[in-house]
Amino acid sequence: MPEKVQHARKAEGMGGLAKGLAIIEAFSIRDVMTVADAARASGATRAAARRCLLTLAELGYVEHSGHEFRPLSRLRGLGMASSKREQLARLAQPILEHGRDELEESVSLAVLDEDKAFFIARAEAEHIVSTGVRIGAHLPAYCSATGRVLLGQFGDKEIMGRLGKGPLPRRSARTLTDPADILAEIHTAHEKGYAISDEELALGIRALAVPVAGVNGEIVAAVSVSAASARVRTSDLRKRFLPVLQKCAKTLHGAIEDCRS
Repeated sequence: MPEKVQHARKAEGMGGLAKGLAIIEAFSIRDVMTVADAARASGATRAAARRCLLTLAELGYVEHSGHEFRPLSRLRGLGMASSKREQLARLAQPILEHGRDELEESVSLAVLDEDKAFFIARAEAEHIVSTGVRIGAHLPAYCSATGRVLLGQFGDKEIMGRLGKGPLPRRSARTLTDPADILAEIHTAHEKGYAISDEELALGIRALAVPVAGVNGEIVAAVSVSAASARVRTSDLRKRFLPVLQKCAKTLHGAIEDCRS
């Protein structure tokens, strides 16, 4: 078989495996998913996500009824129930809910997944305007407050490797796209201990994020709040929201230490 054909098939196979694993991972924090949910979680097309879910069903890893798929004991037996992300999400949930009640805004927890922020827990506030963040969602790290906080743990070489060399996609008129400018914002966020994304992800949405430290001081996650800019000013994020998120992060750090001791 020609070398180019072999290489193309290997690349295709690894890509399919990565998307399948992303769907399996998403089940560790969700009890039910539709094809659309699986496609969003994995970045696959709906057709590819459907094939993956049906294969998992045929092998006895999930069951499906109508449009919904649920994990079975065989899938949970892979170790998902004790995964670090699931444990972290469980520890964080009551803390996020307390922050939500105090701020009357949705509060989330995310971890870094390659070059994206992956949301694993969330306490939802009731507002007519949605910020688009949900459990299982990915946001680009370069233009999100959460992502910039999570990237702050790395050196410049590692950060630039994750960002890439060329201009990055513009999500709104206010999105920074030059890697050098984004690197400067990441440095600033690391020095201050928080990051703000002011309508960079989408016009009309502001977000604030702070880091959560692990037992060895490394950044393991980020607590964030996102809100409509018509409702929350940037000054509100710094003066009123920041102390609440910092308290959430400190409490979660303490819970992580208690679990490891």
